[in-house]
Amino acid sequence: MKILFLGDVVGVSGRSKIVSSLKEEIKSKKIDFVIVNGENAADQGVGITKKICNDFFNSGVDVITTGNHVWDQKEIMEFIEKEERLLRPKNLIEPAPGKGFNIYLTNDGIKIGVLNLMGNVFMKKCEDVFEISEKFLKDYKLKENYDLLIVDFHGEITSEKNAIGHFFDGKASLVVGTHTHIPTNDTRILKGGTGYQTDAGMCGDYDSVIGMSKENSIKKFLKKDSLKHFPATGNATLCGVILECNIQTGLAINIESYIYGDQLKNI
Repeated sequence: MKILFLGDVVGVSGRSKIVSSLKEEIKSKKIDFVIVNGENAADQGVGITKKICNDFFNSGVDVITTGNHVWDQKEIMEFIEKEERLLRPKNLIEPAPGKGFNIYLTNDGIKIGVLNLMGNVFMKKCEDVFEISEKFLKDYKLKENYDLLIVDFHGEITSEKNAIGHFFDGKASLVVGTHTHIPTNDTRILKGGTGYQTDAGMCGDYDSVIGMSKENSIKKFLKKDSLKHFPATGNATLCGVILECNIQTGLAINIESYIYGDQLKNI
């Protein structure tokens, strides 16, 4: 079983690359299931819309996760109540529209759990992610409630992401970080058998400042006249991980960094 997880899709550049390239990449890499973090996919680089979700689903995406920008396009609050393939962080302050966890049944009868979490450090206020995770693991078990469990941890700092990875080690198939938009070079299988990478990177134009116009971002840092952040529009690179799982155990047997595009290359 091969799963492709792609990091935050940023603006027109990132989503155009998904629409134009993903189906062929799924075929080429023999991917069985695709998860994409779409929280930056709107034109403004924040939030996601119903149309973008449907474009992703039509391009081969099975599940869309999100993060702190999930509500930035207000229309999504109604859509997420109806669309079970779109998740928001489970530890958002309740009540919140939609779900933070769901189980998806593949055509081969494999049950894949997808859990969307958000960090507490330097992020919008949400429930304690470790308390929510501890409760989750009491209620749900690998190979009892699902065959595989994929965790998207949308967080700002590497130590919090590392800790969540080890917390779920042996209890999830994959823990992968999102939000910081730069792919980390620590792709590995943890001691308990869980695939891990601190950040998947983004799907967007890397000739930028984490997907946003580099010229405008520099002006902001220099405290000069600048516009509100807006996405760069050059050629995009898709970044994430490919995980191969043992269906019998639900754990990872291989994980590799996935980079497809012009500006970044796999080493």
